[in-house]
Amino acid sequence: MPDTKAPDASRRSERSRSAIFAAALALVSENGYAKTTIEGIAARAGVGKQTIYRWWPSKAAVLLDAFLDLAARANEAMRGNDAPGGEGDGEIPDTGDLAADLRYVLRATVDEMTDPTFDAPTRALAAEGIVDPELGARFTEALLEPQLQYYVRRIEAAQAAGDIDPDIDPRIAVELLVGPLHHRWLHRTLPLTHAYADTLVDLALRGLTPRR
Repeated sequence: MPDTKAPDASRRSERSRSAIFAAALALVSENGYAKTTIEGIAARAGVGKQTIYRWWPSKAAVLLDAFLDLAARANEAMRGNDAPGGEGDGEIPDTGDLAADLRYVLRATVDEMTDPTFDAPTRALAAEGIVDPELGARFTEALLEPQLQYYVRRIEAAQAAGDIDPDIDPRIAVELLVGPLHHRWLHRTLPLTHAYADTLVDLALRGLTPRR
């Protein structure tokens, strides 16, 4: 007898979501956020626009979920990589050499920020988050804050090891490292390079290390 099993609706929905995510990211990179529309995303993904509106209230919400999915896949690809200390779960490696560990992760951040796959959607979400506080809060909660906590935990470990002044607020220490990086990226004041990341680490550690 022929197989009369009904199509798997969940699998079909997942394919549609993946196609929508890919379309949203591609169009923002190609045309910019302002020129990206729900209709354009639907046409690129091969779905009806009502399918998109059934799942998301706006193109910003589509882009946010698409970017979170991209970040999750990128993080998954890093698992088991050759990071110092054998870390592959998003945590900053702890090799016992704080400066080397921070240079490693800041260089990786530079690579991501200058990668066109990440650059355009990140800028779009950063801009949209200013005028849409709810979207901005979700972006911070879902992506930025967990990343900042990786730094906080590494700084706390360095404090426990005596490499960082125990009286320094770990969150402020993190901002000394990543704040200038994001400022240069956001405003395009000067090129974002590995050399710049290394300099940030060197200068920040001068102020963070215990006074002997």
